[in-house]
Amino acid sequence: MPHKAHSPLSSAGLLAGRLLLSLIFVHEGWNLIGSHGPAVAYVQKFGLSATLLPAVIFLQLGGGLLVAAGLATRLAAVALAAFCTFTALFFHRQFADGNQLLHFQKDLAIAGGFLALAAAGPGYWSVSKYLNLPHYAR
Repeated sequence: MPHKAHSPLSSAGLLAGRLLLSLIFVHEGWNLIGSHGPAVAYVQKFGLSATLLPAVIFLQLGGGLLVAAGLATRLAAVALAAFCTFTALFFHRQFADGNQLLHFQKDLAIAGGFLALAAAGPGYWSVSKYLNLPHYAR
């Protein structure tokens, strides 16, 4: 049976995937606002500047909400995939620690999900489709 890009099953799957992928980023972005102090200490422990935190919060909240809504999904998904890859490579490289290895693998798996979403687009059930935006803007 040929695949229909706008079948109810594909549309539901892309919507569910968008919501599940975005949930952790919206949640974590919101938490960073409330726990700014511990986040500053954590990034400084790895030699990063705390001035990056507003950009991280913006990416997590903004990118997560864009993906959830299906608006500028491809761009937001690529940005979040890059963020996940950077996070895995920079913060979770102590593979002797099983917890760090798990976080490394999880971050790369989420990045893979975002790359698949970037390739597929937001699907039929999205704000982009509702607004009738051109394919490249979805």
